[in-house]
Amino acid sequence: MNSQSNTMPESLNSQTIVPPALSTTQPFYWSVRRELWESRWIYLAPLAAAGVLLFGFLLTLIRFPAKMRGFSMLDAAHYRQAIVTHYDIVAGLLMAIAILVDVFYCIDALYGERRDRSILFWKSLPVSDRTTVLAKASIPFVIVPLLTTAVAVATQVIMLLLSSTVLLGSGMSVAPYWASLAAPRMWWLLFYHIVTAHTLWPAPIYCWLLLVSGSARRAPLLWAVVPPFVIAGLERIVFGTWHFARLLGARFIGDTSVAAMQSGDSFPTNPMTHITPVTFLTSPGLWIGLLIAAAFLVAAIQLRRHRGPI
Repeated sequence: MNSQSNTMPESLNSQTIVPPALSTTQPFYWSVRRELWESRWIYLAPLAAAGVLLFGFLLTLIRFPAKMRGFSMLDAAHYRQAIVTHYDIVAGLLMAIAILVDVFYCIDALYGERRDRSILFWKSLPVSDRTTVLAKASIPFVIVPLLTTAVAVATQVIMLLLSSTVLLGSGMSVAPYWASLAAPRMWWLLFYHIVTAHTLWPAPIYCWLLLVSGSARRAPLLWAVVPPFVIAGLERIVFGTWHFARLLGARFIGDTSVAAMQSGDSFPTNPMTHITPVTFLTSPGLWIGLLIAAAFLVAAIQLRRHRGPI
């Protein structure tokens, strides 16, 4: 009896001492959560912008029934263009804010933790440098595109409901309004445009900013901007061309010619936009850019492994 009573606590203690094994995705999940906790402006900025845009849209509803009666005299193409203008403005501004969020986040992602010396704490945790850098990269490549799409769609849904309520209250039919807007296709084209033109295509630029963020000791934004400007200036002096500058500009603002075919100067969410995902996914420019982005990410991982606090 005594021998059994002595061995039982020992076996229990041996079981409690062994720490639970972490799953493969758990460190990555909590690393992403950490980025959202530390950088709340990632989602507060688009939400605040959406609130301001909704307030502005509310002011336009005062004269909305009178405008819609005037629009009814237009042909189908101009009628839709008049209706969709406010929705395009919302989508365009939110996409612009997404680009700014991506740029400022990437340039501070690795630099900030070295500057405030929190890198000493985070490196003491059982999370690899690769997991940390990939979690940071997931913000511009996964979180911001999904968040921007969700905020834009939610804002446009509220605008659609408010405008429909005003029209019904004025005794007008909402059927032509809804049919001309083509909301489901507009939202699908919005998501496609954000993923292709503002996420995958500018991937080398975002990864370059992460690399500079992990290497610069002072003014990371300056170090990120100066080398491209110098290269573009040298090309202009030596060859008299601006090919490198145009290439960077197309990468930064999103070249939609490969991802979709648009009519004239129409917005990417225009129902007449014909998407070409096969052409985009088989484009050499896309894969060359992704390879360059992967090389920058590998270099950023190595830098974080060897760089200490500033």
